Amino acid sequence: MSAARRYRWAVLVLAACAAPAGAFLDPQALVWPEQPLPGQPAESAATSAPSSNDELAALGQRNRLDLSVEEAVAMAVEHNPSLAAQRLQPVIAGTFAAVERAVFDPSVFARIETSREVAQRVSEDIQQNFDVRNDGEAARAGIRQTLPTGTELELSVEQDLSESNRSPRQASTRVGLTLTQALLNGFGVASNLVTLRQARADALASAYELRGFVTSLVADVESTYWDYLGARRRIEILNNAVEVAERQSEEARLRIEAGTVARVEQAAFAAEAARRRQDLIDGRAEAARLRIRLLQLISAPERLRYERAVEPATEVATDAAPLDAPADYVSLAAQRRPELNQARLDVARNELEVVATRNGLLPRLDLFVTLGQTGFARNYGSAYENLDGGDTYDLSGALEFEYPLGNRAGRALQERAQASVRQAEASLDNLQRVIEAEVRYALIEAERAAAQIEASAATVNLQRQTLEAEQARFDVGRSTGLLVAQAQRDLLTAELGRIDAFIAYRQALIDLYVADGSLLTRRLVDAPGELPPALPWRE
Repeated sequence: MSAARRYRWAVLVLAACAAPAGAFLDPQALVWPEQPLPGQPAESAATSAPSSNDELAALGQRNRLDLSVEEAVAMAVEHNPSLAAQRLQPVIAGTFAAVERAVFDPSVFARIETSREVAQRVSEDIQQNFDVRNDGEAARAGIRQTLPTGTELELSVEQDLSESNRSPRQASTRVGLTLTQALLNGFGVASNLVTLRQARADALASAYELRGFVTSLVADVESTYWDYLGARRRIEILNNAVEVAERQSEEARLRIEAGTVARVEQAAFAAEAARRRQDLIDGRAEAARLRIRLLQLISAPERLRYERAVEPATEVATDAAPLDAPADYVSLAAQRRPELNQARLDVARNELEVVATRNGLLPRLDLFVTLGQTGFARNYGSAYENLDGGDTYDLSGALEFEYPLGNRAGRALQERAQASVRQAEASLDNLQRVIEAEVRYALIEAERAAAQIEASAATVNLQRQTLEAEQARFDVGRSTGLLVAQAQRDLLTAELGRIDAFIAYRQALIDLYVADGSLLTRRLVDAPGELPPALPWRE
């Protein structure tokens, strides 16, 4: 698979909150088919850890990984264990929404009962005791459902069979419908769907959290990649500087032996060569650290993943692309920043709490209506047949009222909910201001880094001319080795600064795209939470 195609792979899919819990993010959505990594042979090249630096170097060459920045991002998205854990959070949040939705699912019920009673009673006529034995059977089944309107419905079928030594056998069958309707507290779709809508808001919030995590991971991978590439380029420059310094030191030694240069001049060239070797040691250590960090982020699934030699395959662009106006980036951030969209969800969630507590201020007034029809006979079959005949029915209705005097708890909950809304709105306003400032800071840094690319090129050119002039003066005896070494050092600093300018520009663009929330979109990474939340209950 090409780097471009792997980079376009959709990393995450999150279903709409109205979907069942099982329809939320698939835990395997980030797993690609197993295939060799770029530059990796089909079979593992080594099965044991190297025992020396030479063996480690040989192992690294056999397991060399030619890695572009796109491939680094794709491998991190596929294999990073922190992301593997984080991507399960929307699945967990989705189950809470499914649990709240299940409150309105219909349920069936059934009950079977048998009883026997043996007792003695006193006859009022003859004032004597006599035995009484009653045997009974009862069965009840039906379906009940709670509706978002605050209505509870129950449809049931009941059967009773009684037999006694003092009365004839009798069976009854009853079909009944019971309706309970909240008229004040608990009435209406808005109040009864609060917990479900809050659970769905939490599921959406988890999607924004996941997008923020993926954004941070991609930015970290790219930034580390460019740091590593810069470290590798610095090593090349430092290697060349060491060779030049050692050559100059050897030339100074030969001139001293020939008597054309004073002996004191060799110390400057020797010290410069020693200083370059020190810088090279530090540069190699930094490159090794960044290589380990990059391998940790991409989490290549291998036993010896940290012994792999990584070869950057992406070249640093030497030209800076034009940037848009600050208002464009600010407008984009207002739509794409996951933290901002999550803060909007917090406001909406607290508004739902106000709806619930406002309903809680109302008194409880419930209406009960029961309607049923009963058939009687000596057995069950005849009792069913008698349901249609006769005028046997029952109908009852009732009203129940309840209200706590003062309703102190309800008023406190309402006050708390309203304060939470104001607090969430203030936090949202503050976050919008902070994000706008972040975008403008990042844009200023990107513009500075872009300008430094051209400025660093001029600095390198002028420092090279300065070194050539100082070397020419030294050759005719009009300069000293110390001045030549300083000029050489200034040129090296300028060359390293030019590499730093390239890397700083790439990382400034990453920071800018993180600030405006467009990094994943620009990298063609499909993740949930790209746009602001759609909250139909607020429309």
